[in-house]
Amino acid sequence: MFNADGDTPNLFATAIGRDFCADLVSGLVGRLDGQPPEAIARVRIFVANGRMERRLRALFAARGAGFLPHIQPVQALSTQGALAGIPPAVSPLALRLELADLISRLLERSPDLAPRSALYDLADSLADLMGELFEEGVSPDVIADLNVGDHSQHWARAQAFLGAVAHYFQGDAPLTTEARQSLVVDHLIRSWRHAPPRDPVLVAGSTGSRGATFRLMEAVARLPNGATILPGLDRDMPRAVWGRLLQDRREGLAGEDHPQFRLAKLADVLDLAPWDIPDWHQAVPKTSARVRAVSLALRPAPVTNQWRSEGPKLEELDHAFEPVSLIEAPSAQLEATAIALRLRKAAEDGQRAALISPDPKLTRQVTAALDRWGILPDDSAGQPLSQVAGGRLFRHVADAMAAPMQAELLLTILKHPLCHAAGERGPHLKRTRDLELDVLRDGAVLSQGNGVRAWAAERTDDVGAMAWADWVVDSLLHLDPGAHLSLTDRVARHIALTETLVTGSDGSSADALYAGEDGAALRRLMDELTAAATSGGAMSALDYRDFFTALADDREARKSLRPHADILIWGTQEARVQGADLMILAGLNEGTWPKPASADPWLNRAMRAEAGLRLPDRVTGLAAHDFQQAIAAPEVLLTRSLRDDETDTVPARWLNRLTNLLHGSGSTARGVLSDMRKRGQAYVAMAATLTRTIAADAPAPRPAPCPPQIARPTKLSVTQVEKLIRDPYAVYAARVLGLYPLKPLRSTPDAALRGTALHDVMHAFVAATIDTLPDSKASFAILMAATDDVLAQTAPWPAARRLWRARIAQVAEHIYQSEIGRRHIGTPTLLEAKAEWEVPGTGVVLRGTADRIDTLHGGGYAIYDYKTGAPPTAKQERAFNKQLWLEALMLAGGAFALTGDLQTHRIAYIGLGTNPKTMQHDPAPADLRLIGTQLRDRLLHMRAPDTGFPARRAMQGVWFSGDYDHLARFGEWDETDAAILIPVGGAR
Repeated sequence: MFNADGDTPNLFATAIGRDFCADLVSGLVGRLDGQPPEAIARVRIFVANGRMERRLRALFAARGAGFLPHIQPVQALSTQGALAGIPPAVSPLALRLELADLISRLLERSPDLAPRSALYDLADSLADLMGELFEEGVSPDVIADLNVGDHSQHWARAQAFLGAVAHYFQGDAPLTTEARQSLVVDHLIRSWRHAPPRDPVLVAGSTGSRGATFRLMEAVARLPNGATILPGLDRDMPRAVWGRLLQDRREGLAGEDHPQFRLAKLADVLDLAPWDIPDWHQAVPKTSARVRAVSLALRPAPVTNQWRSEGPKLEELDHAFEPVSLIEAPSAQLEATAIALRLRKAAEDGQRAALISPDPKLTRQVTAALDRWGILPDDSAGQPLSQVAGGRLFRHVADAMAAPMQAELLLTILKHPLCHAAGERGPHLKRTRDLELDVLRDGAVLSQGNGVRAWAAERTDDVGAMAWADWVVDSLLHLDPGAHLSLTDRVARHIALTETLVTGSDGSSADALYAGEDGAALRRLMDELTAAATSGGAMSALDYRDFFTALADDREARKSLRPHADILIWGTQEARVQGADLMILAGLNEGTWPKPASADPWLNRAMRAEAGLRLPDRVTGLAAHDFQQAIAAPEVLLTRSLRDDETDTVPARWLNRLTNLLHGSGSTARGVLSDMRKRGQAYVAMAATLTRTIAADAPAPRPAPCPPQIARPTKLSVTQVEKLIRDPYAVYAARVLGLYPLKPLRSTPDAALRGTALHDVMHAFVAATIDTLPDSKASFAILMAATDDVLAQTAPWPAARRLWRARIAQVAEHIYQSEIGRRHIGTPTLLEAKAEWEVPGTGVVLRGTADRIDTLHGGGYAIYDYKTGAPPTAKQERAFNKQLWLEALMLAGGAFALTGDLQTHRIAYIGLGTNPKTMQHDPAPADLRLIGTQLRDRLLHMRAPDTGFPARRAMQGVWFSGDYDHLARFGEWDETDAAILIPVGGAR
């Protein structure tokens, strides 16, 4: 079948740029020409992966009715049934759980080895290292005998972890997937030596990047009736360069990042010269001149000086690169839009177009851009299970099981689309919203659930409210993280609670959680986790949360929608075995394509090379081979963005090499490069036009709403008077529209809460010493006792409590000394006194709460206000901050129900910030009359039907933000714009 003598290995290759699967089928059918139809059924083909298996079956099916060869991915050998006494492999998930348990115990004994947060990353990395040792046939003894040189400290840590898994390499140890793969391959090789198979055996599409696969390829090539077919052999690379590849690797660590290195290595092992490897299928690509140019551009770094001599000799470049365009977009968004435009054109022209990129963010942007024209691409990538609806709910439940419930997480779960999906969804969402507004944003304590049940008891018109509240409390507010439970118990609790949430308070089934393809993938994951849980040890709730999140991130769900048949999105692995009329190689920036090598916590490059393990450069070499294959397609679009979200980008090394080669190879080559860029720039220009706003809406004016008089406020607080002066629009929004900022779901130790706490402390201190102010030491004790009581109730943050307590202790002496002065002239009479007063002649009621009113010994009163920050200046007080002056007017008007001389002879702001000071005035009757006149005029102006409420009239600073700035469209105008009167509700 292969026309080879018994001594020459049967090694074949396909040309760069060819559709490998199509050539494989054509070559096999051609070699079987003249044989009976069933002859092909006796052929056994080992392929690189499952994608290639599916493509080959589709190609054979497209040829019409007939027999199929036996097609099997190489990695599937590890899952074959019992073979020559080789037991089945343990589940990869079970193995990682066992490793996580071993590492957890190791970290408990030696916490300095690694942070516990890295537990599952270490387990994954260690499992990968073990798999590599098995695949490459490297014994742990080889690793232990390495010359560590100056890496003794790091190596000591690595040895501690490797020692924990040494038993996996013993003869009676359970087999990992990689170990069983290696044993099965070695068993096949030994059996073939004694009894070579009579039927044809092929290994196709792999470059032998893994040790076990490499050994299988070598063995099959040596079979009399076997053959190994390599993809994308570079026949334009000189013989000296082929030799240089292996020489660089033998003498150092270079060479593996070249796209042809693995092909050269296999040929060398088989004692063949790469240039003598025959074609599997006699077909010459139409892009041979382009292939030669790319081959020259990708030569190893030590011989790139050959560009100078060979670059100018390249021929037919203009014809070869005419179908190649280069997009260098200013941003990733424009890159995605330009790609979408080209794919749209391909759909119109009936081209089969494939977007190839390892950047999922870019491919999602392209998919979103294609939605403009109703084109749904056939995307081979799935969505992480952690991001599908059911996966998100499982993640939220894992969070809830790991820590005390917080309001944000409770609402996140209750508002999830699958929560209460089996019951009545409408009433559930209404109760959730009301619970948020009535209870959660008032700072209710969730740990006991009493507030939730009390809220439900008050909803007498809501029949199912109490049952719903019981369901919420029992499901989510009584969770006990517990100590270290077995993983089996953790998984069972996790599944049960999630299904309870889906079932709801009045439902009966959790089927919605597992509906559709996403749900089926999620069920498979949870079933696998349940089965493997016995391999894991005891696990804390926090560790389980981290473990489940990492596991769900690593699994994918795929949707079999009805996408466009000819608009495809592939990863680089899919592109290796597929073909298309147009190939779009996108995201060609360093760090994206190729991706940087991942950090190895175990061995550096030199130690890996000494042990015979794979170098990190292998991944770069595979990506380079993918690039070399794809750029030889009939039509190619190369794309990159000049900037990402943060900084300027660097072009991918292969694109950089190609553009440098063309730029330096003479005027013709420079013209070719310029034409490539011009063709790409045309798409960038269209993308810029498409994304540019043609006719922007006119910006909103600075508003001054003018509501009818009947809707204007008739009640204001003394603090709202300052708002009325500085930002009347805020008063309009609150008092006319009835809009108030929502309270945060979780209170934070901000300035407002600190001010409230300080007021409470001073209230408690003054109330405790209202009759007699003791000496400094006793007063300090009373003040700090009051501080501790108040902070214990209002500040549930240990760090904030300590900080605020320290600040009060710092100003305690100032409080005492200033209090002596206040007690010398008066006696505390009212604390936190609330009052209302109708301002004469306005019809507006003024409300206020005085922090403290003292009766002066000489008659009259003093009004004090506590400030955590700096007190207002005299100008601010007269123009804007009139709170104490207004309270003095209220007192004089009888609002506080005091007797005697109702004149206020002193007002003072008691500043208790970092630099404590008191800002005081002794207001004269004329001052108060002036303030009263200004207040009356301001309120009459507010009530006048032809006046507006302008936004940000006199803010303390332009950088100050208001609660209603977004409603006023601030940003479309600024404070220099004139306010526009806007009639509201029928007003003129």
